Amino acid sequence: MTVLADIHDEHGATYVERGGREVVDHYGKPARVHRAVRKGVGFLEYAYGVLTVEGDDRVEYVDNAVSNRVPQTDGEGVYALLLDPQGHIETDMYVYNAGERLLVFTPPGEAEGLAAEWREKTFIQDVDIDVATTDFGVFGVHGPKATEKIASVFNEQTPDQHLSFVRGSMGDAGVTVVRTDAPAGEEGYEVICAAAAAEDVFDTLENRGLNAVPFGYRTWETLTLEAGTPLFESELDGEIPNVLGLRNAVDFEKGCFVGQEVVSRVENRGQPSSQLVGLTTEAVPERGAAVFAGDEAVGEVTRAVESPDLGEPIALALVDFGTGGDLAVRVDGEERLASLAKLPFSEGSDRSERIPQY
Repeated sequence: MTVLADIHDEHGATYVERGGREVVDHYGKPARVHRAVRKGVGFLEYAYGVLTVEGDDRVEYVDNAVSNRVPQTDGEGVYALLLDPQGHIETDMYVYNAGERLLVFTPPGEAEGLAAEWREKTFIQDVDIDVATTDFGVFGVHGPKATEKIASVFNEQTPDQHLSFVRGSMGDAGVTVVRTDAPAGEEGYEVICAAAAAEDVFDTLENRGLNAVPFGYRTWETLTLEAGTPLFESELDGEIPNVLGLRNAVDFEKGCFVGQEVVSRVENRGQPSSQLVGLTTEAVPERGAAVFAGDEAVGEVTRAVESPDLGEPIALALVDFGTGGDLAVRVDGEERLASLAKLPFSEGSDRSERIPQY
């Protein structure tokens, strides 16, 4: 459950489940809110799972487990994946070096399983892993005026490098402000605070300094899809990172990590069997809808929306590598025309680092 249920209720929130947690779907008129974020700035409460990793071997341990290099320096973070031995994605995560501990942010519902898995593999290493999801409030602030918004209420200089962070305060609340890797295709920040301070931070983000509009996960889905950002639940779960073109999530020169052999073999072969592409369509297809090239099924839709920014249906789809030409998608039992689209669908104030690259 969100840490701010009463506040969301006062704003007229409708809820939806993500990874076993109830989160805000929208506060009403999500398309209008979407356009407000694209023109100015908005914020949402995230439903991350959170782990703390402490002990002398914390950096080495997590670095050996994930697909990217864990930073050695306080104030820096990285986007990374946990893979199974066959190279498939078990979860994605952000790992931040917070001095004497690492903070690991996972999709909702993934933190407990990840903690249990890592605890079983610590052996003689000095590592202490705790689930701390309920200890924190985490807010995402996105839009072309996000930097201006943060600067208007934060008592320190805003971080300027993706996945770097600065500690400070907003009003009486101690916060950490992270510069995101732009999953919404806009300037973006995450504001992390103690759960007890979340109500004050929500009020600060909404009403103090430059005003920002609160939004829910329905708007988050449309923002990230327009930005060409694959998400865990819809695109990443169970796939091989090369198929998704997730170049920013894997250090191919890094030492051994689980699944590395498979990922490296696909990389060295020159191309994966499938690729993640953008589509514009005549109608909004369901997730899993078949994609056709002529009479041949070549893949399926992973996520689709009516784009508030473009005013037409858009989709991400996993299709056979090299698919092109005239395409169609199945909508309500009928084949409707579709066309490949260059990602991102919509150019914003920043560029998502997860846009597929092959």
